Amino acid sequence: MQSNPSSSSSVSSVKSSGVPIDVRSLNWTQQLASDYIYNFNRLEPFFAGNPTKCSDWEKSITRRHETHYPNNKVVDMLIAQQRQRQAPPNAITATTKLRDPRTIAIVTGQQAGLFGGPLFTLLKALTTIKLANQVSQDYTVPTVAVFWIDADDHDWEEVRSCSVLDSKFQRQKISLPLRTSESEQPMGSILLDDSIAAAIDELATTLNPSEFSQKLLTDIRATYRPGVRFVEAFGRWLETLLGNYGLIVFDGSDPVGKDLTKEVFVRELKFPGQTSKLAAETGAALVDNGYHAQVTQKQDTISLFNFETTRRPIKLSPRGFMIGDTSVTTSTLVDEASLRPERFSPNVLLRPIVQDTIFPTVCYVAGPNELAYLAQLKTIYSHFSVPMPLIYPRTTATIVDSATAKFLARYEFPFQTLQAQDEAALNRLLESQLPSPVEESLNDVAKAIHDRMIVVARKVSIVDDTLVGATQSTQKRIERELQNLHNKVIQAAKRKDQTLRRQYIRACSQAFPDGRPQERELGILHFLNRYGPTLVDRVAEVLSLDLGYHWVITI
Repeated sequence: MQSNPSSSSSVSSVKSSGVPIDVRSLNWTQQLASDYIYNFNRLEPFFAGNPTKCSDWEKSITRRHETHYPNNKVVDMLIAQQRQRQAPPNAITATTKLRDPRTIAIVTGQQAGLFGGPLFTLLKALTTIKLANQVSQDYTVPTVAVFWIDADDHDWEEVRSCSVLDSKFQRQKISLPLRTSESEQPMGSILLDDSIAAAIDELATTLNPSEFSQKLLTDIRATYRPGVRFVEAFGRWLETLLGNYGLIVFDGSDPVGKDLTKEVFVRELKFPGQTSKLAAETGAALVDNGYHAQVTQKQDTISLFNFETTRRPIKLSPRGFMIGDTSVTTSTLVDEASLRPERFSPNVLLRPIVQDTIFPTVCYVAGPNELAYLAQLKTIYSHFSVPMPLIYPRTTATIVDSATAKFLARYEFPFQTLQAQDEAALNRLLESQLPSPVEESLNDVAKAIHDRMIVVARKVSIVDDTLVGATQSTQKRIERELQNLHNKVIQAAKRKDQTLRRQYIRACSQAFPDGRPQERELGILHFLNRYGPTLVDRVAEVLSLDLGYHWVITI
């Protein structure tokens, strides 16, 4: 399932819609993520199979077909959610496929995000959809794409903002107020209040106006409304964008889903600390192999949270467990997990087990950080007798407009150098654009001074050896002055060619806002405002499942 496009570290001829960049040339690519794609043998002991091998796909599909999952209950739960969100017909049709016990799922997920979250949310979902279609075709098996909203997460600070570029290509952050009283409240229970209207008003004045702005803002206001759960609004917006592709959106806070996975909660409590122990052992093995342990958890910590109004960790105690300052016996907490599973939620180590207990998952589409912690879970899957799925790295990409693509192509400008937040790369570009006689003259002078001063040093040493140092100091001063002159020439070129400077700044702002990768910093909303409702179709058309490449997509 992996092809090998010609790799390049620069965008030298942007003629097509997508240009591949080897991920190993990007400074934010971790070694584990790189080896997973290019040197899987090193990581094979930590995963269920290689996602580029057909035989491993066949094994994963067989494992799921041999494992029971509550398909009819899952479908009923999903359709109830979809009706609440008024999901598109194609999404509901996809859900009904899960009644067929042969149906398998390609799953991805993350926490909810304001106005749909960063661009990587879209890339993650589209990777999952395209992969599901490809697997269905390659293995002749009904396959659906599922997006799991981690609605039990409680990191409000991480999800309450959305960034866009304004008319001057400056990154602006639109945020909902910080809610200190809800810092430990699961996302699934947070209701939007009147502050959402103020945030959308701020968004309206911040976005660079386009022919798509008015309709986009109308749709956002209809989705993100006071009184609507934050997670529900996120799910509705995902379905607005991707429901017609058949994406199944699941709200992980659904009490029905908790009931379907209560045996996982009970087992975690009956074998307290085992999940943490297994993760720690695998983490140590990763470290021994030259990687890092993404998740470190104290041995007295249970991989579950308990909550009524706030989410509270569960820890081991001499009598059983401690929830906050309250001591609870093992039997009491086990009974509660059996009778009231909606009061429990899994942590990062247990959430994949819960997910793959509900869905017939054969593959999970993961981001780079997820890949690192999933490497610690193989023995935990075995402990819970749940088949570990294959892991497929999501496609990464940067979207640029045609003007930026032409700039990169015309000057053969390396994409990665746009990340720097200084003008060193611009200076080098301007220097390369200097008329050759100017550059040649400066180089000739520099060489002549160097050569003549060597002769001077040799001559003065005949008179007095101590004058050699003075000669070298004089040479350095002359070279500094010559370099200053060179810099002044470059600055003059900058003033003369402001167009080139504007093109450079525009490219940097688009690709690396504030020096960070675009897909992590800019919201989907920015691109919808810029390119309109056809954005999703256009990105989906060119987005590739080829592993090991970051794609520069021109729209």
